[in-house]
Amino acid sequence: MRHGDKVNNLGRKTAHRHALLSNLASSLILHKRINTTLAKAKALRTYVEPLITKSKTDSTASRRVVFKYLQNKEAVSTLFRDVAVKVAERPGGYTRIIKMGSRLGDNSEMALVELVDFNELLLGTSKEKSPAKTKSTRRRGGKKKSSETTGNAEVKTEATDKGETKTE
Repeated sequence: MRHGDKVNNLGRKTAHRHALLSNLASSLILHKRINTTLAKAKALRTYVEPLITKSKTDSTASRRVVFKYLQNKEAVSTLFRDVAVKVAERPGGYTRIIKMGSRLGDNSEMALVELVDFNELLLGTSKEKSPAKTKSTRRRGGKKKSSETTGNAEVKTEATDKGETKTE
């Protein structure tokens, strides 16, 4: 029986599970969103959120504690430099899990895990910061030449009896 056992073992031994979660957390911090199974996503949330909370205080001790879990210098520096600045005022809940449906091969539930403050579509900040774009149509290749720009009267072509074209 598993009374009181809150750890999802994910079908792996302890060392393999810690390595898996460390790699998933590093990928999440570096790429800001990852696709994985739902069980791994839920286990990852409990693994990475305390690390993000720890990164709010930028000290040597907290960097060492986070590096002990992540084992990736780039991920640690990105966490303290970029992620901690954006989540400084957030009291918790740094990740979002979105269910994506079932995987084709083994029908396992897939999920998208992302950092909440880095989704530009849901925040709506991308529209405010981006400059106004001109609308481009894909119907024609170029612009028409109008008679005003050329200075000449419009020229019509007609078919004669012989099948030739002549201009007037």
